Amino acid sequence: MSISTVTEREIRSQPEVWARAVAAAAEGAPVLGRPGERVLLLGCGTSAFVAESIAVLRERAGQGETDATYASEWTPGRTYDRVVVISRSGTTSEVLEALDRVPAGTVKAAVVGVADSPVAAAADETLVLDFADEMSVVQTRFPTSVLVLARTGFGEDLQPVLDRVADVLAAPLPVDPAKFDHFVFLGRSWTYGLAQEAALKIREAAQAWSESYPALDYRHGPVAVAGESSLVILFGDADPALTADVVRTGATAVHEDLDPLIQLVQAQRLAVELAASRGLDADAPRHLTRSVVLG
Repeated sequence: MSISTVTEREIRSQPEVWARAVAAAAEGAPVLGRPGERVLLLGCGTSAFVAESIAVLRERAGQGETDATYASEWTPGRTYDRVVVISRSGTTSEVLEALDRVPAGTVKAAVVGVADSPVAAAADETLVLDFADEMSVVQTRFPTSVLVLARTGFGEDLQPVLDRVADVLAAPLPVDPAKFDHFVFLGRSWTYGLAQEAALKIREAAQAWSESYPALDYRHGPVAVAGESSLVILFGDADPALTADVVRTGATAVHEDLDPLIQLVQAQRLAVELAASRGLDADAPRHLTRSVVLG
């Protein structure tokens, strides 16, 4: 992938940015919730998918009960110790409205890319990842950096991931996206959020038909539209039986033996290369802006 767009440069900056996220985890991760707190994570678009993944990771790490949902869909009801919103720009209207709905006595926390922003100002505690902020409309390094920080804060050693990602970025993609017109991403547990984010990148950058499903649920209907022009990418651990079922449809199945976050980086690259093959500018996705601010 030649470096010709802002989005491509930001994708390739991730090894350096992830290292900074690891270094920031000791101080920053508590904003996502102290051990034992009951936490709700909110976001819109990409940030909602990141929230879903973090919720699974936090519970898996034994940090406490954790829910996640779309900021635009949340209605207060259940009791939480902390509500955490994720917003790269810090200006998203639905996120600001959600913060206004947080009951008194509940900690309001925010993860943002811009310190001087309305969301940051409305929160009691703020984690600012300004080193991961982006110029591109299509998010790449900010969401992955939030996940790197969260995983490190929950006790994972991500040094092997940092050591591997630069080499993967230097190598060609395993498939030519221009050969396909249907893209499916499958994940389990916390990687389902990554699958949803990968499918969104394809839609945003390349205006292409993309879907995402929990891996084992793919057989329950969605597999019916798979065919020779379909590319099905599996996140997380390999599932030979599922892969065999995909291949029987005539579709191409891809599972790379990589950390799921690096698999997401590969999906980001795939989206940009697909956009280029279609004569599209990934830096200027149709109908989209960097932040959704409602009038």
